[in-house]
Amino acid sequence: MAKARRAALPNASRWYALAGLVIVLDQATKAIVLASIPFGERIVFLPFWNWVLTMNPGAAFSFLADQPGWQRWFFAILALAVSAWIALELRRHPEQKLLSLALALVMGGALGNVIDRIRFGAVVDFVQWHAAGFYWPAFNVADSAITVGAILLVVGQLTATGGKDHAP
Repeated sequence: MAKARRAALPNASRWYALAGLVIVLDQATKAIVLASIPFGERIVFLPFWNWVLTMNPGAAFSFLADQPGWQRWFFAILALAVSAWIALELRRHPEQKLLSLALALVMGGALGNVIDRIRFGAVVDFVQWHAAGFYWPAFNVADSAITVGAILLVVGQLTATGGKDHAP
């Protein structure tokens, strides 16, 4: 049993590396934005896409952003706890590619945003999409990874047969 656990770790390491890549890409893009876009400035990139620099102290869609500051540590601790659980799941199921891909993306995104919460007290967002006068809340690479990971988790659940539809 211990040998099987040791054998699973190298397979899981590729998923940890993917999560690490998400963190690096997220932090690199945020560093570029912080160095080149003044806070609140809007740069039109395409007719439906702006670059902006905003700081979100809340969660998705600025949930709880109006709170006095406790949410910073709540979301950071929550993301760290979820990431620890994901790390364990990646060790236990590294051969499940879709599940592991989804979990690695969520973990990398969550940890990328935790870094911001610790450094700045808020998450750096900079991509803003809009159409017909309607604006999507600004987001970042970490948010994108979390979203794609969550979608992949749903797809995996919807397409999983689990052997239940096979006759004994």
